[in-house]
Amino acid sequence: MHYRPFGKTGFEVSALGMGCMRLPTADGVPCSAAVDTHEAVRLIRAAVDGGVNYLDTAYPYHGGHSEEVVGLALKDGYREKTRIASKSPVFLMEQAEDFERILELQLKRLGVDCIDFYLLHALSLNTWTNRALKFDLLTKMDRARRQGKIRYLGFSYHDSGFEEFRTILDGWDQWDFCQIQLNYIDTQNQAGIQGLEYAASHGVGVVIMEPLLGGGLASPPEQVRRVLDRLEPAKAPVEWALDFLWDRPEVGVILSGMSTRAQLDQNLICAGQARPGMLNAGQHALFEQARTTFETMALVPCTRCTYCMPCPFGVDIPGVFDAYNQTVSRGDQAASERYAVLEGGASLCRACRRCEKACPQGIAVSERMPVIHEYFARLETADSDK
Repeated sequence: MHYRPFGKTGFEVSALGMGCMRLPTADGVPCSAAVDTHEAVRLIRAAVDGGVNYLDTAYPYHGGHSEEVVGLALKDGYREKTRIASKSPVFLMEQAEDFERILELQLKRLGVDCIDFYLLHALSLNTWTNRALKFDLLTKMDRARRQGKIRYLGFSYHDSGFEEFRTILDGWDQWDFCQIQLNYIDTQNQAGIQGLEYAASHGVGVVIMEPLLGGGLASPPEQVRRVLDRLEPAKAPVEWALDFLWDRPEVGVILSGMSTRAQLDQNLICAGQARPGMLNAGQHALFEQARTTFETMALVPCTRCTYCMPCPFGVDIPGVFDAYNQTVSRGDQAASERYAVLEGGASLCRACRRCEKACPQGIAVSERMPVIHEYFARLETADSDK
């Protein structure tokens, strides 16, 4: 394992971190509440044995069970081998007192007295203003740190651009670290490369989430794969996606939501080879070409994080978007087959917009669903007319 400086914390963080939002599940549904506890504990401990010293979880992951499973995995001496990151669900808070209540529950779930890295979860300019500042959460975080309940203070970011990110980062001089979405597609989305560089220039450690764009870059569309195939030496798409990030010296730890031992083993090998400055100018040019190619194809910027779920009317929102995106990456037939097996299609949407408030990507779900329903209905009609 390769280790990197983490801002001004003095902590050397593993290049690869374990994201605990996509643990193995008994029902086979990604991110569901039915965590396969035995397999999840084995996987987390295998990651720690492989050198991973940063475990990332959050209050709502796996229906609230992720923190409990991480707590179980940390028994038998594993707590001393790694660090825990968890998140305060700012978007769920209705009053200032919710912060302390939720933190105490998280400590209990994890079975620890102190959470090493604690983040305000999924901040946008809206939740920064109307939750974090309104409820004086910064003072509460600092107080919890002085009480020994949390150690380092950070935030994860989901909003439209760099300026909103800078407002939050500059809004408090006590940030130790931040977490941003970044990959070779999202270089100009959300905080982007500009946000990465800005945070690092202020001594703030940077955690990378969605390095594979919700898994989409592990098996990219054929057009993108053809660009990646021109990179040398020959590597799997997953490895190239991770190398793109590890090339940047500003990157601290990359989170990967690994759900199988094979994924973990592959990522551990990649992490052991990761170094800043590992890519050349020609390789960077091809990544830019891959990004341009991808952006002409993706119809909906969904990362399948499932923050929008469950839908009160039964729509499988990530599944619908995945099927729709496949119309350009794999063709109408494959997309229709994917859509046909969904239990909750776009026609069930009632435009309540509950999901839109939770969507980190800011997707106008209520506007997209009628369009997608009409699209697949036309394909079904055309197919029946043959």
